[in-house]
Amino acid sequence: MSADITYDTEIVIAGGGLAGLVTAHELLDKGRKVLVLDRDVAGKLGGLAKESFGGVHMIDTPHMRKLGLRDTPDLAMSDWESYAHFGEGDTFPRQWARFYCENSDEYIFRFLDKAKVEFLPVVNWPERGLDKPGNSIPRWHIAWGTGHEIIARVVAAIEAHPRRSNLTLRFEHTVSGVEMTDGRATGLTGTDKSGKSFRVKAEHVVIAAGGICGGDLSKVRANWYAPWGQPPKKLLNGAHIYGDGMLHDEVARHGANVTHLDKQWHYAAGVHHPRKSRPDDGLSLVPPRSGLWMNAHGERIRNPRPLVAYTDTRHLVESILKEPGQYAWIVMNHKIAIRELGVSGCSYMTAFFEKNKAMLVRDLITGNKALVARLLKECPDDFVQAKTLPALVEQMNQRGLDGHRVDLDAMRRDIGAYDDQIDRGPAYFNDEQLRQIMNFRTYRGDKIRTCKYQKILDPKAGPLIAIRSFILSRKSLGGIQTDLRGRVMRADGAHIPGLFAVGEAAGFGGGGIHGRGSLEGTFLGGCVLTGRVTGRAIAGA
Repeated sequence: MSADITYDTEIVIAGGGLAGLVTAHELLDKGRKVLVLDRDVAGKLGGLAKESFGGVHMIDTPHMRKLGLRDTPDLAMSDWESYAHFGEGDTFPRQWARFYCENSDEYIFRFLDKAKVEFLPVVNWPERGLDKPGNSIPRWHIAWGTGHEIIARVVAAIEAHPRRSNLTLRFEHTVSGVEMTDGRATGLTGTDKSGKSFRVKAEHVVIAAGGICGGDLSKVRANWYAPWGQPPKKLLNGAHIYGDGMLHDEVARHGANVTHLDKQWHYAAGVHHPRKSRPDDGLSLVPPRSGLWMNAHGERIRNPRPLVAYTDTRHLVESILKEPGQYAWIVMNHKIAIRELGVSGCSYMTAFFEKNKAMLVRDLITGNKALVARLLKECPDDFVQAKTLPALVEQMNQRGLDGHRVDLDAMRRDIGAYDDQIDRGPAYFNDEQLRQIMNFRTYRGDKIRTCKYQKILDPKAGPLIAIRSFILSRKSLGGIQTDLRGRVMRADGAHIPGLFAVGEAAGFGGGGIHGRGSLEGTFLGGCVLTGRVTGRAIAGA
């Protein structure tokens, strides 16, 4: 095949996200020559990880031991399997999960620590689980500086590498084809920003192009998890704009086993992005634990228990999908919002992003008033505020979809019942949400960010706030099946010579390391893990 531009290298990596960058760094350590092709502009090197909050799931780290948290790979694996619900034939996903639990210190923590990524001293505790265990102990390490800092440190480590001259970066290069010669992957093809065709000749090809959840959502809908029924009419997009699954289709055309694409990780608290770059662009909120989740008719959602953030994200999504309109309202007051509301994005979490300790302490003590004010101003379609419940409901009904209307009496009844329990005191709590909050507050990492049994209709805590929340597409849990060397596998169990996959493209390892559910932080962790393992394997080859 002729092309306008030809590149010749040892290893070519399609994608400059965290997984692709880590793979490149590992290969530089081994003295290999690497070409990284990224579809985006140079300023966005690092992909979605750069925009993330920066939480990384790790086991038995120095931070955990300093807090007195006793963890083991066996406990971590037990928690992982509880959430994953692995099925028959999930050999590679199980192997990757076990490898993650046994090697997160060496492959993830030490790598990031050497790159000078700092983590907050208090480890966070999301995904505790409901009927089955989630994280038995806190494992979510928040990077000081968010995901932006993780990418900055990894890029800095690459730029300072003694073999930096072995790496070539090319931006605005869209990879569309994998070249095969006698059954072996030998290169990539595509077009650059000017429309010129290019061809890469390489000994090894690495797919690091992300998942399927960031394109026009057609692949998300086509691969929707069947037990959930039909996908919602209104589905927001919180994944990377170029995560369209094009290279999943391409490698499948060459015999790769692409699996579990119906296993997707969505969030329940998505709102319309104020600076959208595509239709239905979404912003993922970190919802408050003390807020009440109401359906489109103003009834508190129970499935069968009330919904509570930080317990089981998949359960939140499943529950809302069963409700009228398949969207929800999160109802709270100003006091709850400034204490508990967050955004899963670096640009909104200012104190973390700017590494401003004084601001962080202030926000923890007095509440993040600036964030709440900003969201109310920038997201008026989804955020409403009022002094009284009738006025709040009136504004909510101005934003109802498909004829759904909030019933004031239902809101007053359910909120009143919740507030009445708080009045009776903790000794008489019979509401599962209040019991969960009581438990959250026993861990110091959660206590400082969780209100002490705050009534919703407390006039001293107002005004009232309601957030219209949609399901937001975020991560592909399935992907290109790989073995524990990162080699792309065929359905018959043989690998495709010369072809590798890392990060979300590989389902974060094995074509589905998470199974059906994530323990959070395993996405960034999985990118680092698969990048290092695969880089070492290629260098050893």
